[in-house]
Amino acid sequence: MSLQPFSTEPVTLAEEVFPGDTNAYGTLFGGRLMALMDKAAGFSASKFAHREFVTVSVDSLEFINPAHKGDIIEVVGKVVYTSTHSAGCKVQAYALSKSDWKRNEICSGYFFMVAIDGNGRPVPIPQFTPQGEGEQEEWDTVAEIREHLLALRRRREAQG
Repeated sequence: MSLQPFSTEPVTLAEEVFPGDTNAYGTLFGGRLMALMDKAAGFSASKFAHREFVTVSVDSLEFINPAHKGDIIEVVGKVVYTSTHSAGCKVQAYALSKSDWKRNEICSGYFFMVAIDGNGRPVPIPQFTPQGEGEQEEWDTVAEIREHLLALRRRREAQG
């Protein structure tokens, strides 16, 4: 396996918000958006490491603005952190109105993905090396979030 990532480029998905994707107010269901964001995280991790990944946790998901029926949703995922077997992906979602094509951020969050083999066991992945101060700050933020999630898991397991 390569010790270097195969690609550090982000993955972008785009879909239109159809009536079946909306609630009674004509805005996009949060769960539908989360599914698209999860897919972008998985694709970005797979593109990064050329491995299969599963979602292990989601943190800091913040719904900022609504998307409406007819909007185009653009979801961008990028690996910003790695550990031995996992990738932390920052995912940002935007709504684009077809009337003016302005890009409006609607949601952002961090998805943690674990690389698995054909038997569902964790496998090693290439490591992400932050380039520059901005990427290092993002790495540090995601490392703190991951440690917090692991501490919560250990606490739950200790409680039985």
